[in-house]
Amino acid sequence: MTRYVGRVRVMPRQGLLDPQGTAVEHALDALGFHQVARVRVGRTLEIALEGGSASEARVKLEEMCDKLIANPVTEDYSIDAVDVAP
Repeated sequence: MTRYVGRVRVMPRQGLLDPQGTAVEHALDALGFHQVARVRVGRTLEIALEGGSASEARVKLEEMCDKLIANPVTEDYSIDAVDVAP
């Protein structure tokens, strides 16, 4: 088995309220960054896991996201990369 590192990005679904994003947007405006039109706050996870191939590791990451990491009602996720761990 090979060790992989997957990067998962989780963001609030489009159209849903994002109170953290709104707070950051207002704070940036207060600091003089008036050109900012919209801020969305999400999270990025870096997960090390064992797998027989990168595609197998990606499938495991998708299962993790579906079962625990992302709330399917309020969040979307994307797997940005699956690389061999250094």
